[in-house]
Amino acid sequence: MGETNKQTRQALYRKYRSKSLDEIVGQSHITKTLANAIKQGKISHAYLFTGPRGTGKTSIARILAHEINGLPYTDDSTHLDIIEIDAASNRRIDDIRDLRDKVHIAPLSAKYKVYIIDEVHMLTTESFNALLKTLEEPPEHVVFILATTEVHKLPATIISRTQRHSFKSIPSDQVAEHLGVIAKNEKIKVSDDALELLAKHGNGSFRDSISLLDQLSTHDVEVTAEVVESLLGIAPTTQLKSLLTTVQSGDTKAVLEIVDTLIQSGLTPSGIANQLAHVVRDEITLGKADHEMVALLGRLLEVHSAIYKQLKLESILLSATMARVPETQKAVVQPPKTSALVIETPKMVTPTKVVAEKNSDLEKAAPASKVEHIELPQQDSVKKSTKTKTMTPVADDFDINTYWPEILGAIKTKNNPLYTVLRLAHISVNGSELLLTFSFPFHQKRVDDLKNKIVIAETVQDITGHNFEVETLLNKDLSPPEPVKIKEKSVEPDPAHASVIAGVQDIMGGGEVVNV
Repeated sequence: MGETNKQTRQALYRKYRSKSLDEIVGQSHITKTLANAIKQGKISHAYLFTGPRGTGKTSIARILAHEINGLPYTDDSTHLDIIEIDAASNRRIDDIRDLRDKVHIAPLSAKYKVYIIDEVHMLTTESFNALLKTLEEPPEHVVFILATTEVHKLPATIISRTQRHSFKSIPSDQVAEHLGVIAKNEKIKVSDDALELLAKHGNGSFRDSISLLDQLSTHDVEVTAEVVESLLGIAPTTQLKSLLTTVQSGDTKAVLEIVDTLIQSGLTPSGIANQLAHVVRDEITLGKADHEMVALLGRLLEVHSAIYKQLKLESILLSATMARVPETQKAVVQPPKTSALVIETPKMVTPTKVVAEKNSDLEKAAPASKVEHIELPQQDSVKKSTKTKTMTPVADDFDINTYWPEILGAIKTKNNPLYTVLRLAHISVNGSELLLTFSFPFHQKRVDDLKNKIVIAETVQDITGHNFEVETLLNKDLSPPEPVKIKEKSVEPDPAHASVIAGVQDIMGGGEVVNV
């Protein structure tokens, strides 16, 4: 029988581990100092490497141990004079006493005997005291390299006897660039968006980012941002931004719908809160957030420690949403029971398509001092008046985008939540139809509400002079449109209702007229 040779695949983070100080990425402030010290022969008896995990502390410690001894370094390099100790497994005082006894033994072949102690903060108090005595009076042939992610747990006496180097998180753009080089060498098809996402969720750690890329290396097709999101179990950024927009619009029902959708897709409340916090932080960085968004950022951090995490997340988002609802929409003020005013509104038949219909011939109301009963025109009279109204046909060169900023501005003064949703619509005109295309179903559903279509159609008619049928479409592949700089203008009461309003003010004793 022939023997089958099986090779164990080497992990990418080990395969692409730096082999010299020149190959280290993102820590030039440390590598230059160490390289100059080696060149000048100024070797310290003890180094302390501190910083986040995955930033190269152990790699540089190994490289430094070899370079001060003039030894070549590879992944398979082993040398009896370079000793690595994991403090998490050798934290007892007996282990440190054993080390203290052996440091006096001269190196076998190298110039220096180097002790690399990883996670040194795990040592016990007694072990630190034993190590301190060695650091105070070390033999000339010994070099200590201590590495830790939690420098605050080290005694000040240990820190003061070392040459400290603080490692920093690697900027995402540098990580993405490095990942791109590795992907090219390994023939991994991956998009730039996916690389950026991997770098971002590596949290400044090369090792973590490369490990994520390694998991995706078996894909036969190009790795996209959507594939990365699926691997990491995170929500699409567009969906999170949509959730934030919905909070700002004051739509509590839509907020709960989005959260339910995210939970059902397999995401955890803590994960949603963490991701949303990053989105809010980005908004704050770009100057697009107010004090309520800052408050939301702080509260999202409470979800992780909550007992009922989903309820906590929902309550936080609903509180932020309700804070956006205007006071006039939170409660309806009822007129006094002594008022003799009765307003009858016509019944409306729900149409399949909404066309802006306005009554230009409303009957004049009686003087306020004599009003006991006021009747608004019946639906038939409204239809009759609109049929006699002539409209200019839409020209071939008509561009709805020219009017859209003014339309949005007018709708904002009437219905702020509707305005927030319309900002996410792609607009176009097809004959007599105004087409509004959305990326998410709940936005389309919101605009499909009859009263919202009426507001849109009437506003468009006021500004453009044309009647349009408002239709909505759904295209989940579309990205949100570019932000539109709106043109706001104050909305005056309809002149046709001026006498009615005057009568109401006389009976109710005055007050502020609110356009809804």
